[in-house]
Amino acid sequence: MYDTNKPIDNHCLDEHPLYSSQDKQQVSMSMLRPESSLNHYKQLAVSLAVLALILLAVDIGLGAYYSKLTGGYHTVADISSEVAKLQATYNAAVQSRDEAKNQLAKEISEQQLVKWELEHQTRRSKDYEKHSDKIQMEIAALKSHMPMIREGCRHCLPGWTFMNSVCYYFAFSEALSRRSWQDAREFCKKRGADLAVIDSREKNLAVSNLINSYQDSSRAIVQSGFWIGLRDVEDEGIWKWLDGTRLTEGFWNDGEPNNNGDEDCAATYPRRNMFKAWNDAPCNHDLKWICEMAPRLAS
Repeated sequence: MYDTNKPIDNHCLDEHPLYSSQDKQQVSMSMLRPESSLNHYKQLAVSLAVLALILLAVDIGLGAYYSKLTGGYHTVADISSEVAKLQATYNAAVQSRDEAKNQLAKEISEQQLVKWELEHQTRRSKDYEKHSDKIQMEIAALKSHMPMIREGCRHCLPGWTFMNSVCYYFAFSEALSRRSWQDAREFCKKRGADLAVIDSREKNLAVSNLINSYQDSSRAIVQSGFWIGLRDVEDEGIWKWLDGTRLTEGFWNDGEPNNNGDEDCAATYPRRNMFKAWNDAPCNHDLKWICEMAPRLAS
């Protein structure tokens, strides 16, 4: 019998335990129920299945993404190819445009050359027409002049014209340069004549008709005059013929004589109105001239 009042020796208890730790683990494992273990395996299987599904989904997603990236790469490649084609087309278009511009510039240059040549030919044609008209006019003038020349052969020197019972020399030839009034008079005097005296209506009409028929329309009127034997050197405004006879009837143009710039010598000009044929002009001005001499007796 134990003494209930005596404490139990802990040392004895430690040396002789009722269960060891291994025995306790066996007791604990033996005490677990079979249903709990089964549930544990099911949960593990489900977790693995879910993980497998997640991995499959990730794999599918990565595949789709890779496919998308691959498709994008092909798209970029296609776009690059199209850009290259467009660039080549653009370059070809630019080259064609430049060639067209060069061709256009060449054609414009050729067109300008043709235009200039056409203007040149047109000008030449007009010059030929003017020359032809001048020749026709000279032919007509010579035809009208022939009777006076034939008559002049009987009464005048060769090259002189017989009109109104007087022999006249008209310096129509361009081989004779224009001269001053005094030089023109010297030309006449060397041939036994003097500058013409036009002191009647009949003489004025005859002389005017003849110089009008030889008029060159391309020459300015101021260069188309012919010196006659009339001047006012001695007394301004008092016009006298070479023999000293005062002018009684003149055939002056409107406003003439005006002595504009010391104009002391008279000249007759080819004008339609033959009663306005005269102008006064400076005596040193260079013009053509008309000589006059008495006819010789017919043989």
